[in-house]
Amino acid sequence: MGEILVGTCSWTDRALLSSGWYPPGVRDAAGRLRHYAAQFPVVEVDATYYNLPSTRNSALWAERTPDGFRFDVKAFSLLTGHPTAPNALPADLRPALSRGRYEADPGLLDEVWQRFTGALEPLKSAGRLGTLLFQFPPWFAPGGTRAKTFLAQCARRTAGWPVAVEFRHPGWWSHDERAATEAALADWGMSAVAVDMTQTLPTSIPPVTPVTSPRLAVARFHGRNGAWGTGTKEERFRHTYTTDELEDWVPRLRGMADRADEVHALFNNCCADAAVRAAESMRDLLGARAWWGG
Repeated sequence: MGEILVGTCSWTDRALLSSGWYPPGVRDAAGRLRHYAAQFPVVEVDATYYNLPSTRNSALWAERTPDGFRFDVKAFSLLTGHPTAPNALPADLRPALSRGRYEADPGLLDEVWQRFTGALEPLKSAGRLGTLLFQFPPWFAPGGTRAKTFLAQCARRTAGWPVAVEFRHPGWWSHDERAATEAALADWGMSAVAVDMTQTLPTSIPPVTPVTSPRLAVARFHGRNGAWGTGTKEERFRHTYTTDELEDWVPRLRGMADRADEVHALFNNCCADAAVRAAESMRDLLGARAWWGG
């Protein structure tokens, strides 16, 4: 059975910083990351979705965490077809930015990819990189050729890098599409991301647990708020997981670990300290099967 690493989707979220979870004397960036890494073995970096990462930050993250710690790094918005503000790019690349969804110029995408991964080399070289998370938008739907062509281009561009894919359109995991989705991700060596969220909406992603890479499987817990897709960030992700809700996922995570060397279970219900408390509870429920450094 593979290791199950439990953590959260940020360690710097403002709501977490003001929640009191960090000890009173831990106020600087280095101290916060060291404290977090003493509690959990994995974390997601979401700032890289909004802006390209820096080599300096990657090196500092590696220096401040112990061997075995993992960073799952979210792909920059342009690489996943999300709207991207021109000022999120370096000045020399802004004139090439398309206003389309995922029709950005391939040359621009290649250049952004090179700068994105170049900045992450210190993290990769130190053995701290868990995966790159490609979260595709809700309008990125299966069927036809556009999305699948874009995915194929992503696979070519990311060759040699660990990649996990989260779809925000439920059609990818529908009865008719699931087998094809799993096969495509497996062919490209990409890990599928399982999702926990409310199941009351037409856009709800079903709680399937596909494992498409023997190296890594990922589960992201977004909370179960009905404001998903319409409310503010605080409304969309406000949820306190109950013990019963977490227990439902214990056999699912263990089943994923039967098929992958490593499983990352990441909590994204980022209001106050709800994510870290849910992660602590899940770690306790998993017991010895969950790796916990410190």
